[in-house]
Amino acid sequence: MPQKAFRFGVVAGATEGGAKWRETARRAEELGYSTLLCPDNLNMPSPTAALAAAAAATTELRIGSFVLASPLRTARAAAWEAHSLTVVTDGRFELGLGTGRPEMREQAGELGLPYGSAQERLDAIAETVDHVRRLDGDGHTPVMIAAGGPKVRRLAGAKADIVTLAGGVLVTRKDVAGHVEEIRAAAGDRDVELAMNIWVVGDEVPPWIRGFLGTDAETLIEHDSLGIIRGSTDAMAEELERRRDELGVSYFSVNGAFLEAFAPLVERLSGK
Repeated sequence: MPQKAFRFGVVAGATEGGAKWRETARRAEELGYSTLLCPDNLNMPSPTAALAAAAAATTELRIGSFVLASPLRTARAAAWEAHSLTVVTDGRFELGLGTGRPEMREQAGELGLPYGSAQERLDAIAETVDHVRRLDGDGHTPVMIAAGGPKVRRLAGAKADIVTLAGGVLVTRKDVAGHVEEIRAAAGDRDVELAMNIWVVGDEVPPWIRGFLGTDAETLIEHDSLGIIRGSTDAMAEELERRRDELGVSYFSVNGAFLEAFAPLVERLSGK
């Protein structure tokens, strides 16, 4: 398939209040980011509310969930929220879906919902996509699925518009290439956009990211991790071009802590 042009997103939560969140959205748009992506977690404002506010504060910036965790709402409720955001933003919403991290078990319980088995959580993603397609009618909400394991990679290839490679920060390039092959095989003739989240820009890992990932910069560098990008702007641009050439990844999201540090790459590569 033809090589896709680069585009970039930033992952952030509305944890510092509405004014700061709207400022982040406007700054992301000003810097040329394609999307502002919001995590799904009961310990922060809901992505639905946060993303609606971000869209209202901007004019062209796309918004997306990164990602709605299937245990935290029923498939029909997730589709309702997604389609609603598509409608009120005039098509600027991208629905990101995932099966949820282990800590979602407790959060699902707070909501009175079952965490479900791995297969049940996977089935919920498929059902959500089907509900969204029905609700959209003649419209189309782009769906992104975060694909970590083989079953979700196959599902993502078959149903998603965008697939984020989510196998872990220490997965080798060779293994990631194999994951891409699985996704492409499941997609068949479908034109799927491949995405990747970059956790760290530079040589230092902020403490909370280190705690979340369970690893430090030295380990990431030693393992040639795809979760980190470092060096000069030229070197980082060459690395992103390598990932597109070798893996087909053209859509990169970056943690909000590096919104400004990553901006030169957005300026240089967006749309190319």
